[in-house]
Amino acid sequence: MATIKDIAQKAGVSIATVSRVLNYDATLSVSDETKKRIFEAAEELEYKKKPVRKQEQGKIALLQWYTEKEELEDLYYMSIRLGVENRCQDHGIQVIRFFQDHYEDLKNKDIQGLIAIGKFSARQVDELKNLTGNIVFVDCSPDDEQFDSIVIDFEKVVENVLNYFWKIGHKQIGYIGGREAFKDQSSEIEDPRELAFKRYMADKGTLNEKFIYNGTFSVDAGYALMKQAIREHGDDLPTAFFAGNDSIAVGALRALLEEGIAVPDRVNIVGVNDISIAKYVFPALSTVKIYTELMGKTAVDTLLERIEGRKTAKTIYIATKLLIRDSSFQLENDSE
Repeated sequence: MATIKDIAQKAGVSIATVSRVLNYDATLSVSDETKKRIFEAAEELEYKKKPVRKQEQGKIALLQWYTEKEELEDLYYMSIRLGVENRCQDHGIQVIRFFQDHYEDLKNKDIQGLIAIGKFSARQVDELKNLTGNIVFVDCSPDDEQFDSIVIDFEKVVENVLNYFWKIGHKQIGYIGGREAFKDQSSEIEDPRELAFKRYMADKGTLNEKFIYNGTFSVDAGYALMKQAIREHGDDLPTAFFAGNDSIAVGALRALLEEGIAVPDRVNIVGVNDISIAKYVFPALSTVKIYTELMGKTAVDTLLERIEGRKTAKTIYIATKLLIRDSSFQLENDSE
């Protein structure tokens, strides 16, 4: 397992800088480029397989709906991207990275296919179809009869976390999540985590809309929303929170600790993704592991099948795993 020292050596910075960046220390003044090196080093050191350079086999495009700046706030997409790039390196495939609304840049690049990471509107999908017939979507499935996609069953993720909370005695459970919109601003995207949370709690007869908070999928949003929840509920603050991703959970943890609210003794919290920093924050974050590296690698393998002639579209669901660390535990006074 990689250590903070390993990350510091790879990123070319001090151990103290790595520690403060991984814990999202707001008082630290370092450049985005330095943060990027540290986060990428943390993600890359999780990879156990060393890439083997093979004879170059072609060229594909990698479309990202997040900019590099946005990636720093939500490492989920960075990790998927690194998985794609490492798999392409294994196969000797050249990758051309570009961002949304820069489709014209690809028209004369002679690409064999395209991997689109993120969420895309119907209009954007139509534009991508004009670039190539070989497309794999990662983290969304705009048309499962026409396009390949690599996705996570987030409804099952939510159910597993809430089943865990419920089993260990939590009945007042809060939700802190994020809401997104397509980059062309055509509409807001319904988040399956929030929908699944509301459905589960309603089925249990314990849904309280006042315990649901939404912002962006960032550390700052998690911090601000947890502060708001503490102000609004005081002693009636839920005993557990499900956070839509690890970045939100990290911010929420910081807010709880600043307010002197013990984690996990008073409040349990579970995030989603298991980004590399999850094990380094204090207390170590319980989370749902999303195999983002595998998502990226599977996207490349699936695209190669398309390039080789497969016509029938397929949707691949990647399994997840609930990891219980120090930010949650069984209640000692659980009477059930």
